[in-house]
Amino acid sequence: MSTTDIVADIFDRFARNGHREYGESVTQEQHALQTAHLAEQDGADDLLVAAALLHDFGHLLHDEDAAAKGIDAIHEQIGAKFLSQHFAPEVVEPGRLHVQAKRYLCAVSRGYHATLSPASVRSLALQGGPFTADEIDAFRQNPHWKAAVRLRHWDDGGKDPQMQTPPLEHYRSHIAAGLQK
Repeated sequence: MSTTDIVADIFDRFARNGHREYGESVTQEQHALQTAHLAEQDGADDLLVAAALLHDFGHLLHDEDAAAKGIDAIHEQIGAKFLSQHFAPEVVEPGRLHVQAKRYLCAVSRGYHATLSPASVRSLALQGGPFTADEIDAFRQNPHWKAAVRLRHWDDGGKDPQMQTPPLEHYRSHIAAGLQK
């Protein structure tokens, strides 16, 4: 696939499935745009902004009622598998790790759990709950762990039905910057 085709495919998936809700008060597309907007406002580089935009891309690739059925749909793995065919690790890995980052923050940051949305608390239980000490150590060995933690905070903030963001088109250059050459 050409760069143009890959970007067009991503935009098409947002057009087809971005309207879906997933237990939050925003749609998938709104959440992606808000997360990317927060990353951009925080001074993240183009690759990390692209990672923020695409961190939940796996939700656009699978059945959306899995969590309601008590199933961990491993959306982060599904998305990373697809994205890793086309994108640099700096785009793929923070998204792959954002669920682990939630588990990490629940274990190391006093009060973090209380800030999670009800849907995020529900999914945390399905995803294994807070990390153990060994899991914390293993997570910190990953070269992308700090980027994943940053992304996680933007992810948590990107669930506001009133937030105004640039349109998806604004992020076309960020997505293109993250493609493997």
